[in-house]
Amino acid sequence: MEKGPVSGIDQRQCRQVERVAEGLWNRPAGEARAALLLAHGAGAPMDSPFMNAIAERLAVRGIAVFRFEFAYMAARREDGKRRPPNPQAQLLEQWRSIYGLVRQQAAGPLAIGGKSMGGRMASLLADELEQAALICLGYPFHPAGKPEKPRVAHLETLKTRALIVQGERDALGNRQQVEGYRLADSVQLHWLAAADHDLKPLKSSGLTHDQHLDAAAEAVVRFLTEV
Repeated sequence: MEKGPVSGIDQRQCRQVERVAEGLWNRPAGEARAALLLAHGAGAPMDSPFMNAIAERLAVRGIAVFRFEFAYMAARREDGKRRPPNPQAQLLEQWRSIYGLVRQQAAGPLAIGGKSMGGRMASLLADELEQAALICLGYPFHPAGKPEKPRVAHLETLKTRALIVQGERDALGNRQQVEGYRLADSVQLHWLAAADHDLKPLKSSGLTHDQHLDAAAEAVVRFLTEV
């Protein structure tokens, strides 16, 4: 069990982090409105500062959050050696396996999603798993430095209702680029002013990272409540 402080959060509204064999649960102190299965991005683990902050913010707002680690990241935790992500087929297969386990543990509605790569993998499975909702935090609309190679084909026909929380200056898909894509009507975008891929705003904007993380959590809760 562990517990970390997050700015503006009343820890009485959520339980401590519960470690289980498959990952981490952040649960509300009371009954959860819904649950969210959340995967990490390509370069940071399930308990990175970003993942901790968003999971805690969602928990205090009534959303139970389960985080897990892809095999390559779990191996890095064991020996400290950096590795590239597993091949996409392996990432998707692990997603399916973890989903099956969490579906048995989560009471009520269960949404799927993730940060960056984790969210992209979830988006590839959303229709297959027939989920009510998909949540992507900083979606990688194209590889770094390669805007000519968009990753949006499946988003053009996505049936699952989806929320993408995106920074306006995200290097993997800024507002100008993304507004030029043809996305399915099921996809809703929530833009954060002057924010990057980690939802951090420019200092000159007068906004803070904590404010943007709060705004992201609020947007997710509103969306999950609607669906």
